[in-house]
Amino acid sequence: MKKTLIALSFASLAPLALASTAVLAQSPDADKRLAQTQDDVIEWRRHLHQNPELGNREFETAKYITAHLKSLGMEVETGIAHTGVIGLLKGGKPGPTVALRADMDALPVTEQVDIPFASRAKTEYNGEEVGVMHACGHDTHVAMLMGAAQVLAGMRDELAGNVLFIFQPAEEGAPDGEEGGAELMLKEGLFKKYKPEVAFGQHVTSSLPVGVIGYRSGPLMASSDEFRINVKGRQTHGSRPWGGVDPITAAAQIVMGTQTLVSRQIDITKEPAVVSFGVIDGGVRNNIIPDSVYLNGTIRNFDMDNRQEIFKRLKVTAEKIAESSGAKAEVEILEGYPVTVNNPELTEAAIPALKAAAGADKVMVIPKITGAEDFSFFANEIPGFYYFLGVTPKGTDPATAASNHSPRFYVDESALAIGTRAITQLTLDYFASKKSR
Repeated sequence: MKKTLIALSFASLAPLALASTAVLAQSPDADKRLAQTQDDVIEWRRHLHQNPELGNREFETAKYITAHLKSLGMEVETGIAHTGVIGLLKGGKPGPTVALRADMDALPVTEQVDIPFASRAKTEYNGEEVGVMHACGHDTHVAMLMGAAQVLAGMRDELAGNVLFIFQPAEEGAPDGEEGGAELMLKEGLFKKYKPEVAFGQHVTSSLPVGVIGYRSGPLMASSDEFRINVKGRQTHGSRPWGGVDPITAAAQIVMGTQTLVSRQIDITKEPAVVSFGVIDGGVRNNIIPDSVYLNGTIRNFDMDNRQEIFKRLKVTAEKIAESSGAKAEVEILEGYPVTVNNPELTEAAIPALKAAAGADKVMVIPKITGAEDFSFFANEIPGFYYFLGVTPKGTDPATAASNHSPRFYVDESALAIGTRAITQLTLDYFASKKSR
């Protein structure tokens, strides 16, 4: 599944064009249903916010979603990738299947936002008691998709196709020793069974003002990979470094040497990349040169070929630098999420729907994001489109607002109506585009 995204063929989409005018503007029934759903979406979001659960542990969240989808008369499947929930809405007319995805998991973060429905949940994480919070906004994603499900289910007889509602666990990563998320859903045969033609997803962000939608064609979010380097030397007294092999100086040289991977060895005219160290751990006393030093870091990039080149060069650089001082470097690279790539044709076709939902002046192209998303696995299999919805209130500068993953992350709930409308309209417009051919 972790293949080069740029090489995918999207011939099945050409010529792809969503309706040039907003489908919802021609559907008073949809407008009415969206208006009626707004309060429900906020209520659902607040319930979810008060009851967050970590990845692969979203048991109550899954039950809450399942009850809603069943109440809408959908075919519902549970227990996918541990706690995932799938709802299949069959339209009244033949047509393609469109996949809509929302992630369900929260983070081990203790909430510091003063709101009546703040999370007070606690759980154990890495052997410690921690707070649990929807600090990345996944509660809003679920609530908006529940809203879209309610609207579309009420219009099922009009739909020229099917809608696959994907409520996905563990986007933030599965617990150690477990699989999870989008990758596991696909491994279990999700797309093979339901055969969606395209996939849409959205994410709230504090980096945009409330109601503003940001998108980008092509690479949008970086791949995310972890590396671990164990530098092995030979312990000796600090006063006699020649009596052993110093892994600390070797580790320091590795940290500095790998900085040339991006600046001197990778063709960054293709796409940018980042190699960062986050952990240096070695030694217990000032006058003892230790046996080993542990290094841990992250690789981010926007080109799948560059990704493999960085892996190769990081390994060679670390091993050879260590070898030059008599030490040994053991390098382990743990592949994470691939690059999130928006299909260019699908992106261009989606713009009218976004503008109809948010207003033409509130839809904008945004820079690449070095964060990562496992929606990338879905977009690796079929054409995908992923975009961001601003939730920072008026009067607050998005540049200084508490970011996603912060204990002070705050959502202006007026954005939820726009997000619900956007994901609904993308679906309706896609169906309309297939009918118009």
